[in-house]
Amino acid sequence: MAVLFLCIRMSAYLEKCVMYIFFFWTLWISGVRIFEDVSNPKSGKGILVKAVGVVDANADTVFEIVLSLDRNKRYEWDTITGDLEMLDSVNGHYDVVYGTFNPRYLSWWQTKRDFIFSRRWFRGQDGTYTILQFPCEHKKRPSRSGYERTIINPSTWEISNLSTYSSSNAARCLVTQMLEISPRGWLKWRNNRSQKFEKTVPYALLSQVAGLKEYVGANPAFTSVSSTTFVQSKISHASSSSSEFEDAEVPDEFYDAISADSSSEDEDDEDDMEVNKDKKIKLKNVSWAIASLALKRTSAPDINKELNLHEPPISLEPSQFYGSMRRAKNEGDTNCWSSPDGTGFMIRGKTYLKDNTKVKGGEPLLKLIAVDWFKVDNPATKVAMYPKSLIQTDAGKKLPFVLVINLEVPAKPNYSLVLYYAADRPVNNNSLLGKFANGTDLFRDSRFKLIPSIAEGYWMVKRAVGTKACKLGKAVTCKYLRQDNFLEIDIDIGSSSVARSVIGLVLGYITSIVVDLAIVIEAQEEEELPEYILGTVRLNRLQLESAVRLEV
Repeated sequence: MAVLFLCIRMSAYLEKCVMYIFFFWTLWISGVRIFEDVSNPKSGKGILVKAVGVVDANADTVFEIVLSLDRNKRYEWDTITGDLEMLDSVNGHYDVVYGTFNPRYLSWWQTKRDFIFSRRWFRGQDGTYTILQFPCEHKKRPSRSGYERTIINPSTWEISNLSTYSSSNAARCLVTQMLEISPRGWLKWRNNRSQKFEKTVPYALLSQVAGLKEYVGANPAFTSVSSTTFVQSKISHASSSSSEFEDAEVPDEFYDAISADSSSEDEDDEDDMEVNKDKKIKLKNVSWAIASLALKRTSAPDINKELNLHEPPISLEPSQFYGSMRRAKNEGDTNCWSSPDGTGFMIRGKTYLKDNTKVKGGEPLLKLIAVDWFKVDNPATKVAMYPKSLIQTDAGKKLPFVLVINLEVPAKPNYSLVLYYAADRPVNNNSLLGKFANGTDLFRDSRFKLIPSIAEGYWMVKRAVGTKACKLGKAVTCKYLRQDNFLEIDIDIGSSSVARSVIGLVLGYITSIVVDLAIVIEAQEEEELPEYILGTVRLNRLQLESAVRLEV
């Protein structure tokens, strides 16, 4: 049965990523596997490879080890970037480090090397840590005599807790290191069955996961769980396991490696941990194969429940409404917006409270009628009250209900992305949308979710943004304005250093990425399920300079 189950796991993953057989005997270091991702070869600048391993410590501990610059401790697990010093540090989530390398540790290098790279890190609402590392330059460390300047490959670390159901209650976490390699060099190494790859900087970097695993295993103090720092993992594909496989380390690691990229199905907020902390899920939805069936189902809003069908609908023709950002003419259009369906987003299904099943979203309940892209000196709020706002036009005043989402983007200058979602009928007061629109700010904060996705763009941005639902009321400051026929939500992205760091990265690539967003009101009770998509937007390769000045 174990063999059959492993086959199911393998077949599911092979749909996404082709893995070459020689990886399993050549690139297998101390229980850590190295994979090549060829699911979308045109999605980035180079070839992506990753090393995956399970480490016997909680994510908080491993994160501190990876981030630490303590030379003596770092050399015990990392011989290539073990000698680091801080050059610059900003806001507690970004720094620049300088490192040197002595060739005595890797015999195939004959000269001393040095390098500089930046590190940007943040912690997700589910306790997962992400570290982004980019090669860079710094005025404090120009070229140095006797050293050859090496460009460290762009890379990421992802560290997430795994649920443990054994009697020992030992902490474990999944560590994934992903890095980008030049396609030209990678093809040469791969065609030679990776023999030369074992003598490269990328290989040495990927070996850090194996070194980390051994270092933690050799220090029992790291494996003890601290009640003040331990963050319990959520039940997900990456952490769900059957008691039959609890001691089968190799299959577990393979399964974790597969699911590490499927973040859209992970639990989306910390409340779920309280609901599920005593549950033992047997391979979510019985098996991987059965779970995959849920991905084929969609969840559409129950219009009878949310909107008043006794009232005649009004026309929501786009030509009636004007926004400063242009609507897309076709899929290839740029610097524009469109509204995709909800099938690209995973939301809670009808049986979510019983088995954590998520399904694809359906058509949004509200229609996106316009988008404004403003630049402002200071963060703008209550934009719906401005005389020239869409809400104040004759067409806007006739709408039964409008949800105005104002994303305040911190930058120089500041920006506001304003989304206008309209209903063609009045909202039922007793519906979930009605309770959200007319409820308290506390209720709204506990239910308002945003699901992001980078549909196209640089892989590092995709890893930073992810696809997990974020409960915005917990992550950033949200202010609500309920008047007349609208509810405005002002989302201060700059109120969170983590969110500010991520949006700063996104803005650096904004002209080359396609961003999808979905708005969801979280369903927490049986009668509120299944969830539905409230509204969506696709932002296609925006130009910052196209933002217009907000007129007061």
